[in-house]
Amino acid sequence: MFEVTQKIKIYWLGHASFKLDADGKLIYFDPWRVKKDKANLILITHSHFDHLSLDDVRRIQTKDTVIVATRDSASKLSGDVRIISSGDNIEIEGVGIETVPSYNIGKNYHPKTSGWVGYIVTVDGMRIYHAGDTDAIEEMKKLSVDIALLPVGGTYTMTADEAAEIANVLRPKIAIPMHWGSIVGSESDAQRFRDLFEGKTVILKPGN
Repeated sequence: MFEVTQKIKIYWLGHASFKLDADGKLIYFDPWRVKKDKANLILITHSHFDHLSLDDVRRIQTKDTVIVATRDSASKLSGDVRIISSGDNIEIEGVGIETVPSYNIGKNYHPKTSGWVGYIVTVDGMRIYHAGDTDAIEEMKKLSVDIALLPVGGTYTMTADEAAEIANVLRPKIAIPMHWGSIVGSESDAQRFRDLFEGKTVILKPGN
């Protein structure tokens, strides 16, 4: 767990899954292999099984939970589901949510044409960016964020070197490497990112 402020705590749950505790409001990104909980908000970046896990969504979804997802993911979900596209800017229960592009360059795992997204969530004045499964794309250079959750595992996303290079342009106050330790990537990728990123890196251990 990383305590951003007294009101904001970030938990890395493994792979690309995070829980954000914003003054008691629980926001999940791509829940995967999570424990039972009561989420206020669930954000799904894309429809691959390790990001849209229906069993994990059900484990933390209540009748009051709001789920935000692109249309292809939303079609598989039930409950209060809000369909978004890249470039949207919405607010749910006082939480600002911006959607930004997330895609591969030169490989076909996450094509730009799919319209999959990363999220920038604004809570307590902090802009927290979950990049989704992406390479180092031009759109990232234009973002203004305080905390960046960036994939570093390679194969399906950018490598640690590529992530550090784009992070040095993006210049968040804090970067947290993800997409390692499960399926692809290892802690050495997170450490490599830390060595190359010129700002502050926080390497978290998985846990609820």
